[in-house]
Amino acid sequence: MDAPTFDARAIIVKLRDRQPLERAELAWFARGLADETVSDAQAGAFAMAALLNGMDEAGRVGLTLAMRDSGDVMRWDLDRPVIDKHSTGGVGDCVSLVLAPALAACGGYVPMISGRGLGHTGGTLDKLEAIPGYRTGLSEDQFRQVVGDVGCAIVSATGEVAPADRRLYAIRDVTGTVESLDLITASILSKKLAAGLEGLVLDVKVGSGAFMKTADEARALANALVSTANAAGCQTSALITDMNQPLVPELGNALEVASSMRVLTGRSTGALLDLTAELGGVALANAGLAADAVAGADQIRAVIADGRAAEVFGRMVAAQGGSPRFIDDWRSMLPEAPVISEVTAPRDGYITAINGHALGLAVVALGGGRQVESDVVNPAVGLADVAALGVRVQKGQTLACVHAAREGAAERAAAAVAGAITIGDVAPDLPPLVHERIG
Repeated sequence: MDAPTFDARAIIVKLRDRQPLERAELAWFARGLADETVSDAQAGAFAMAALLNGMDEAGRVGLTLAMRDSGDVMRWDLDRPVIDKHSTGGVGDCVSLVLAPALAACGGYVPMISGRGLGHTGGTLDKLEAIPGYRTGLSEDQFRQVVGDVGCAIVSATGEVAPADRRLYAIRDVTGTVESLDLITASILSKKLAAGLEGLVLDVKVGSGAFMKTADEARALANALVSTANAAGCQTSALITDMNQPLVPELGNALEVASSMRVLTGRSTGALLDLTAELGGVALANAGLAADAVAGADQIRAVIADGRAAEVFGRMVAAQGGSPRFIDDWRSMLPEAPVISEVTAPRDGYITAINGHALGLAVVALGGGRQVESDVVNPAVGLADVAALGVRVQKGQTLACVHAAREGAAERAAAAVAGAITIGDVAPDLPPLVHERIG
């Protein structure tokens, strides 16, 4: 039977006038976004109406499912749960590189469809492409093969995944409607649900290095994501986690891969390991692979400590085009910047604040991210050894090391880093790693 035909203008008027939209109307509009029978002007008007008026939960769920169903939706016939994680973005956030293989080592299948850097934040795909040979652009058949054989794969979305979201996202970017809570929720979840997940854990960042700067903003987004995903049939929980300082002291693609490798190979602990365990514990408990989140976190730590997670990561790298020797020889394989310079403390005192947004933009300016879509990312550049909140420093002590392609770029980045780190006389209260749990 043919799908019903609606009128884009009538749908926009209903949203403008705060009238609820039917599931069939949203499905028709999403198909129109995907096949361009809905015009750019109509899509922009829809986005603005959603931003100004909001949507009720039924409308948000309906839009999420409609955008999911605008393209291919994967179905899995596997003997263990299919689970994943999503982060709303931050600086020095390389959890996915550690968590995906750890979840697989604990018995889950993890088909992780990830993104590239956005604004001041780094992207998982850009980080993995710092590994020589690693291919993120797999076909669906190749994606299924790697997930089935290895237990996890981290890839980019194909053109057939949630095409309605891809079009609406681009329109939101140029119409001042990116901040719509309902459209953010539908955008994130439509792509994740298209991967055929049974369980999802969300890492909603809050703080100076996150898109959500306040606890209220982060809580609103976390609640919207959790309620929408659960209503759409995917068991979902969220952690609101701190991003008032980088998660690891390295920012930049190859540098963050190195941080991940140190955790996976047992050479480092700290916030990256702790957050990986917290998120993984929730994911395993929701999937029935652990008795509760605490037991699940213990399982994550165990597979990292005994090398099983590293072994899975190495197999994933090899299956996606990288060297089968990467885990054993990653130090010699990751690219290095030719210019390394120090940023030093101008006075004695404590690190009282870190502007993560400014640090992220400094990495982008070095070439570690994109200022326009056509920019080519330099995987070697970034910041290393960034001092942590609360640390006492002496005048002349290193606050960070700039890894740059050229001297001039290093000097500009050093000035930006110096301006992003505040030194005071009194040690600050340190924020918790996990602020809140939802779902």
